[in-house]
Amino acid sequence: MLAFLGAAAAGLLDWGCGRPQAAIRAQAAQLSAGAIPSCVRRPEQIEGPYYIEEALQRSDIRSDPTDGSIRPGVPLRLIFQVSRDDKRGCTPLPEAVVHVWQCDALGVYSDVRDRNFDTRGKKFLRGHQLTNERGIVEFMTIYPGWYPGRTVHIHFKIRTDPNGPKGREFTSQLYFDDQLTDEIHRLPPYNAKGSRTTTNATDLVFRRRGNQLLLPLTRDGQGYRGTFDIALQFA
Repeated sequence: MLAFLGAAAAGLLDWGCGRPQAAIRAQAAQLSAGAIPSCVRRPEQIEGPYYIEEALQRSDIRSDPTDGSIRPGVPLRLIFQVSRDDKRGCTPLPEAVVHVWQCDALGVYSDVRDRNFDTRGKKFLRGHQLTNERGIVEFMTIYPGWYPGRTVHIHFKIRTDPNGPKGREFTSQLYFDDQLTDEIHRLPPYNAKGSRTTTNATDLVFRRRGNQLLLPLTRDGQGYRGTFDIALQFA
């Protein structure tokens, strides 16, 4: 174990060239404690037309609190691991507000009026939570469906100190492997929508560095589980 920690700390020193020595020492100390986050910076992307400022602090966003109904679909356990990257190194970011919103298996968003649907007043597949002391927050949702012009995706927004003068806001989207999407969309209720018309390769938003926003998934019971590491940069 001591040999492993020594080698790992040495690797950190190589990786940390150009960083202040205090930051390097902090990284090594965190590794010894087994608590280093994956410090991965991600590209921001457009918010899109369907974001609504909702007071929905909850982990399971499949339900609609207005009527108790559950949106059907393949279960997806979505975990964000949020870290802070600054001059002192990379550390977990607690008490950040993470918002998630997405369409259902048939490509419908809640609480909006669209040319294809009017769901104003509904609250399904929307919610937010605070990251814990390890910078982690977890949502229970479903694998998203599709709608014309877009590949399959989930929107997210991260806010730090939203009521303070130095609060930070980061908005982007999550994407999925096309082959897995095709497999899932052959299942009900997704298959009632028919074959999707846009893939990752043909989606104009995905082309803007969407390959850095792909969510890796593993099987989790009857559904899937994905962890998304993201670091917010602070001066």
